[in-house]
Amino acid sequence: MKPVQDSAARPALDLNLFRVFDVVLRERNLARAADVLFLSPSAVSHALARLREQLGEPLFVREGRGVAPTALAERLAPGIQDALALLQQAVHRTRHFEPARDVLHVALAMHDVLEPSLLPAWVERLRVRAPEARVSSVRLERTRLERDLASGRLDLAIDVAQPTGPDLRHTVLLRDELCVVAARKRSLTGAAYLSARHVAVSSRRTGLPFEDLVLGRLGHQRDVAVRCQHYEAACRIVAGSDLLLTMPRRHAEALDVGLGNHLLPVPLALPPVDLHLYWHRQVDEDPKGRWLREELLALTGEVMHPVLKRRPGGSATSRTRRLPRAR
Repeated sequence: MKPVQDSAARPALDLNLFRVFDVVLRERNLARAADVLFLSPSAVSHALARLREQLGEPLFVREGRGVAPTALAERLAPGIQDALALLQQAVHRTRHFEPARDVLHVALAMHDVLEPSLLPAWVERLRVRAPEARVSSVRLERTRLERDLASGRLDLAIDVAQPTGPDLRHTVLLRDELCVVAARKRSLTGAAYLSARHVAVSSRRTGLPFEDLVLGRLGHQRDVAVRCQHYEAACRIVAGSDLLLTMPRRHAEALDVGLGNHLLPVPLALPPVDLHLYWHRQVDEDPKGRWLREELLALTGEVMHPVLKRRPGGSATSRTRRLPRAR
């Protein structure tokens, strides 16, 4: 290990270098980091070389088409990220946060299944409260989720509960009960449900859909006659057949308009589907980040209230408007 230069002989550190370091660490690719930073790849490479010269050790090494952090970079990362977050918070505290002035772009990642029922109401809400905001709804990529949230490419993401590292925060955004979509109205028993043939929806080529995983834990197995990628296609298949489809009720209500299908209760004890809201810890106290989380949570409480936390035999319970504690 090369000795670190004497502090008296070293030039003062440029804080911009740490921002470059943080983004390269997240992206693991100089070209992508340059895109985030609005710099050229050569400028990013030059910044890393300056930081390496001051620290006396390399921070990244070539790996495939990208770069990988060295042991020194891994040790430095938590402290640098915390310091950058504190600087950002300090800047925000110098002026009062005004959504209409300060929210200029909002990037939200979600599955296309959720977009038709949530995005129109989200755009309308922002149009009133932050009229200058440009809204982007993008595909959810789990392998890049933490990096995209940390780099600011995404403000928020919506997904089912997933294992996360210490840098990601999440809370339940909405809960939707499952229902059975059928072409004709019928009284379904558990035995009738299991003996029927079904349509299953999954974007993956292999592996069991959510409801089959749950049924397996309960010791049940159903007969899947058709497997497709999207619920809209599945609803249309059901409309012309005796097949059954199990899916979230809210989405079924939105898709079934004009098809004439019937939404029936699931005759087995299947749990509701919980969707979580995800963000990076760096924006825990960021005014824009906190405001966006509160607005989205309030929106789901208003727009999707009838299907949230519905009790058997009773009405839906009320939902708090306070920001839930992050996990």
